Amino acid sequence: MPFVRLFQDGQVIEQEVKENSNLVVLAGTNQFPKLRYGCGIGKCTKCVSKIVKGGEALNPPNWKEEKILGHYLEEGYRLACQVTVTEDLELIQEKNFKVKGIQYSKMANR
Repeated sequence: MPFVRLFQDGQVIEQEVKENSNLVVLAGTNQFPKLRYGCGIGKCTKCVSKIVKGGEALNPPNWKEEKILGHYLEEGYRLACQVTVTEDLELIQEKNFKVKGIQYSKMANR
């Protein structure tokens, strides 16, 4: 089973997840706590994460990510709601990352 390490607000959340899991689905069912997310369909950008390790094993960015993240994809940013975890993964969710004027600090924490 893949091992996921989430760096967020000075904390590190580490957990094994089932292969082919979506982290937002797991967060919504209380199986992956603290992950920031909103709509779950790639529209709100609340789940924007920087992939620091394991990104090469993720599914390729889809049209939603290309439209919303644009050049940020090249810097390793992805929408957690649009990725499938198949291997070990490390990601960061930053409070002040801005996409189209939206800031994490103004978003509801889940």
